[in-house]
Amino acid sequence: MDPILQEIYSTVLGGAPFVIGAYALLWVVLLVYILYISLSLKKTEKQMAALEEALREKK
Repeated sequence: MDPILQEIYSTVLGGAPFVIGAYALLWVVLLVYILYISLSLKKTEKQMAALEEALREKK
């Protein structure tokens, strides 16, 4: 193999675990955020339904 290419590959591949780890962390954070938003949305929908019911009863 060409020594220049070997040096380039060793430089790039040496940082690969950090890049893979960063992407994995990004996906985990994104999934947790989506789960949090989803749970908050369900909670808000339940509160709105309760408010709508209270308004119907008040009429």
